[in-house]
Amino acid sequence: MILIGMFDSPFVRRVAVSMHWLGIAFEHRDWSVGKDFELIRRFNPLGRVPTLVLEDGEALIDSAAILDYLDESVGAERALVPRSGRDRREVLRVMAIGVGAAEKAVLQVYETVFRPAEKRHPGWVDRCSGQMHGALAELDRLARQRDGEWLVGTRLTQADITTSCVYGFVREALGVGAAADAARYPGLAQLGARSEALPAFAAARAAFSAPRRAD
Repeated sequence: MILIGMFDSPFVRRVAVSMHWLGIAFEHRDWSVGKDFELIRRFNPLGRVPTLVLEDGEALIDSAAILDYLDESVGAERALVPRSGRDRREVLRVMAIGVGAAEKAVLQVYETVFRPAEKRHPGWVDRCSGQMHGALAELDRLARQRDGEWLVGTRLTQADITTSCVYGFVREALGVGAAADAARYPGLAQLGARSEALPAFAAARAAFSAPRRAD
């Protein structure tokens, strides 16, 4: 299998971390949605990442669909999203909050990378920032409530992977002052540190690099 996308994307990274955790081997194509847009479109008509190319050439797009495929591949006992019940609903809820925070962070990055300075909309950026921090505050509340334990149940789930990848991305991409720092979000800082110490996270770690237009 081939995983397309850079590990500084929280969406790509949560797929890569999940694959490492589950012991699913893959080849990595470190392609950027900026300069490698046309390369990515050969596999994904949207030119978005992550894209997972299966052994038979089928391309899965969107991290949620890819994660669902991975869980199906390993079976219910090892799946990172529980198959049913309250734990499943809570993991999905936490994932949705985390993804929302990441999407609002990405919009803030793109506003400065792809939009000329004279066309930027400070009010829109402030709105995205407020939504992002609202999501992060809820994730932090949940993490503090668990007091050093995993977010749902007694083992690592996709709730922990997604939340930790998003927290790391926000800190890297938006910088000190605009990001989720340890003083503002101590629960997320604790969860992030515990997650980042795992080999599966270390194997899919990359410093943030802002996307660039293809020249």
